[in-house]
Amino acid sequence: MSDSLDWHGFHHRLVRVGELGFVIDLSTMPLSEQAERELAPSFANAFDEMREIEAGAIGNPDEQRRVGHYWLRSPERAPEPEWRAAIVETRERIQAFAARVHAGEIAPPEGDRFSEVLHIGIGGSALGPQLAVEALSRADDPVRFTWLDNTDPNGFDAAFERLAGRLARTLIVVVSKSGGTPETRNGLEHACARLRALGLEPGPQLVAVTAEGSALERRSHEEGWLERFPMWDWVGGRTSLSSAVGLVPMSLAGHDVDAFLAGAGEMDAATRVADLTLNPAARLALAWHVATSGRGLRDMVIIPYRDRLALLARYLQQLVMESLGKRFDRDGRLVRQGITVYGNKGSTDQHAYIQQLRDGVDNYFVTLIGVLDDGAAAAPLEVEPGITSGDYLLGFLLGTRRALAEDGRQVITLMLPRLDARALGGLVALYERAVGLYASLVRINAYHQPGVEAGKQAAAGVLRLQRALVEAISASTGEALSAQSWAERIGEPQHAVEALWVLEHLAFDERAGIVREGVPGDPAARYRAAD
Repeated sequence: MSDSLDWHGFHHRLVRVGELGFVIDLSTMPLSEQAERELAPSFANAFDEMREIEAGAIGNPDEQRRVGHYWLRSPERAPEPEWRAAIVETRERIQAFAARVHAGEIAPPEGDRFSEVLHIGIGGSALGPQLAVEALSRADDPVRFTWLDNTDPNGFDAAFERLAGRLARTLIVVVSKSGGTPETRNGLEHACARLRALGLEPGPQLVAVTAEGSALERRSHEEGWLERFPMWDWVGGRTSLSSAVGLVPMSLAGHDVDAFLAGAGEMDAATRVADLTLNPAARLALAWHVATSGRGLRDMVIIPYRDRLALLARYLQQLVMESLGKRFDRDGRLVRQGITVYGNKGSTDQHAYIQQLRDGVDNYFVTLIGVLDDGAAAAPLEVEPGITSGDYLLGFLLGTRRALAEDGRQVITLMLPRLDARALGGLVALYERAVGLYASLVRINAYHQPGVEAGKQAAAGVLRLQRALVEAISASTGEALSAQSWAERIGEPQHAVEALWVLEHLAFDERAGIVREGVPGDPAARYRAAD
């Protein structure tokens, strides 16, 4: 449960999540009794919708999908018996697999145990796992992680350089629900090529996290991969940290998966309460709605005062912006909703953009996240009499809060008693529920991402353009034309600028036998097949 404490009236409000010990301080937010009364009916509807979603109603009507990430923490709430069994069975299989890897019972073809993990994924299949592994990492973790979360050749090279001499002892985890995500597929192909260059077949070092029947699952069977773990249709990527997407890397890293899920479950219980004054996620959603006028008119700045949470702003950037950034509401009306999220960490940001937050344009609200336990492995060192580095960190947080509040800036302060697996689970669940409730308030579908899909389709169109250009130029007899002329030749005049940059990219290294005549990037430059 949670309880709300009034200090000197409504404008000095703290919300405490009792079992986890989180405290949300909204005392410097411009809340009012009138705003709460006006939004009360919308919150009542949001609580009803959330209850129906957890009971198994269609939560994503655009794709006719259920929304079940809450069941991952409380399998008994899943509406189908086979799903309850699958959640429990998958969790047990993951933990048993990780234990066997740590014990050396599952080992690489060359070497007595896996010492490294190369994780390949993108978006929700990467951001959550990175946050969890790095937030909970310790010097004695049984494996070290390297991440491929893009399709950047330089990034691939840098990752494999870090693994030089250790790739044969590297377990490779590939995460893609469909199995066709290009960035993930490309990373996998690079990894396989590197292993084969060492004379190794990739299969005995590969693990798949994917949907049943996907192209990736079929490939994993055909190539004899070590193991496969499921991704379910009713769990979206940005809310998948409690699924195999997050549990596999957390378990391999030696983190306490049970504590993470317990913390998330405790927060779910606290945020399931249908009372606006007691529900901490509802209080956050209320603050967001008031701050942004329910139309995204202010940015959300996230600043955690702990290095281990440096990736939290990136994680929340996807969770919030992919969920809330929608063109249409659920009635099909054009609304252009969303809240822009950015941030890094404190006190680093005090030497960066805090200057603008304090003295510049007032177009944001900020959330400062602190941890009361300084987390030091040894006894705190006093850097000056009676003062430790941890004291300074808290001082900088509270000082930033004071400086911003004194200038009338909008500040939310979230305090955690400690940063461990249980607390991280609670933090993730708090924001998941706040996003869901806010989406109900503004009547949008938080659980689909048509803009992301549009970007993927557009990228595929650019690659088709590239293939058509290469084919046309290769078939010419040394004819040299401008990018615009080649675009017209292949029937794509509207994409002349894209054609210019595709041809510049290819001509830079004379790939596909294409050379440039003229100044790089000049629309007057001409492109032809190499002699």
